[in-house]
Amino acid sequence: MKRLVLIDGHAIIHRAYHAYPALTTPNGESSQAAYGFVAILLRVTSQLQPSHLAVCFDLPVATFRHEAYIAYQAHRPTTAPDLVDQIEMVKGVVEVSGIPVYTAAGFEADDVIGTLAKQAVKSEQANGASEGVDEVVIVTGDRDIMQLVNDKKGVSVYAPINGMSNARLVHENEVKEYVGVTPDKIVDYKALIGDSSDNYPGVPGIGPKTAQSLLEKFGSLEEIYRKLEEGKGKLDGVAESVTAKLVAGKDSAFLSLHLARIATHAPVSLDLERAEIKDLAKNEHFLQKLKELGFKSLIARIGGMASENNQMELL
Repeated sequence: MKRLVLIDGHAIIHRAYHAYPALTTPNGESSQAAYGFVAILLRVTSQLQPSHLAVCFDLPVATFRHEAYIAYQAHRPTTAPDLVDQIEMVKGVVEVSGIPVYTAAGFEADDVIGTLAKQAVKSEQANGASEGVDEVVIVTGDRDIMQLVNDKKGVSVYAPINGMSNARLVHENEVKEYVGVTPDKIVDYKALIGDSSDNYPGVPGIGPKTAQSLLEKFGSLEEIYRKLEEGKGKLDGVAESVTAKLVAGKDSAFLSLHLARIATHAPVSLDLERAEIKDLAKNEHFLQKLKELGFKSLIARIGGMASENNQMELL
């Protein structure tokens, strides 16, 4: 079975930065985020057994979302200098690993992942071509990306839990536990409730429970507003206080819908041959980089993984 793993680089780095205690390299540089990223990378290759692997990063430039809404993510604090340094540290590790990196100006890593996932799955191939993979697993701590989860297409999310100490595969049935709605309704849900992390408003005054109820009843944001127009500002079974908020917040709702939806048309092209999994245990440049960073326990883990693989080959 062909399984492509796509790692959301910045999401994993940020999670590791806050999950791990302060660590430093032999040169005194902060390294806990880089350590955590490599630990996840090794866990992914061991547990998920991918046939193909790639990492996606954000770029430090404005995206189409910033152009659509000037306040998008505007409240976020400046990235700590030691975290900036560790992002570059991780990129250096990935470079020597031989794992391909994908980015796209004007798009976030989520959009790059969405685009690559769409290109990868066999069900998306033109004329029923056999190229592509059987499964795509997205490694991220970002719940917004769960809108891409699709059992029929073989797209799932590998989500860290308990900080970085464990992780679970999330399929369609589990998404509701995380987000409150099914994958196909996440964009509409975010359009209604907004997102404080990304700083877009949704419909002011509409909370999660009301949004879930509206989507269970009407199915989508488009249908909510179609029925609202038919009813001249009223919706059957919905309190007038709620419909008043929907009417007042219509423009904000559709702007938020645009901001919440992951794009699948970023200017990237998946090269499956380049993404074929590499044997990190045999990559001297990768092992040397980990040694320079002082990641002795991770080097030992790679040795253990190689030993297990050799034993499996002998059976």
